[in-house]
Amino acid sequence: MSKRYLETISSLDGQIQNLAYHQKRMDSVLHNRQTHQLNHLIKAPLKGHYRCRVVYTSDTLEITYHPYVKRVVTTLQLIEADQLDYAKKYEDRTALNALYTQRGKADDILIVQNNKITDTTIANIAFYDGLHWVTPKRPLLQGTIRARLLDEKKITAIDIYVEDLPKYQEFALLNAMIGFDVIKNGIIFPLNKDN
Repeated sequence: MSKRYLETISSLDGQIQNLAYHQKRMDSVLHNRQTHQLNHLIKAPLKGHYRCRVVYTSDTLEITYHPYVKRVVTTLQLIEADQLDYAKKYEDRTALNALYTQRGKADDILIVQNNKITDTTIANIAFYDGLHWVTPKRPLLQGTIRARLLDEKKITAIDIYVEDLPKYQEFALLNAMIGFDVIKNGIIFPLNKDN
């Protein structure tokens, strides 16, 4: 059976958010075959905030709608995972879920590869240095909100090393459901070298 891919799309009062970027990512996964046209397929509820879950292959597509409840994340545990590959948004999140179990007292993890910051299990990340917002140049996943903000030049992609973290004043999580969510007084716990 071929791998199944996932798009998570926000619908707010019937308005589909950031759809062009989701379509672009889906087309890229399917090697620009443009098999599924999301603007013709998504029929979101007219009232409320919904998570449109699109599971697809080149031949199949399933869309379900779920009321959205935000997961509160204010603390992150740094976890090393140099070999993790999540370049495409796979439906199978087994590897990410296994890493998530190592979060300790934190709400989520912040994945480190080759001493560089990448993503959390649910979002891209950006950091504020007092003047500019920056995001990792090599995230695990090219998120749709991240892509739009880069195109709009609201954030800049750079290599962010673990030792750079103290110079940032705050961080924001970026994903389709929360947009650009600045975390006030967030905490990032250091790598646990005992693992």
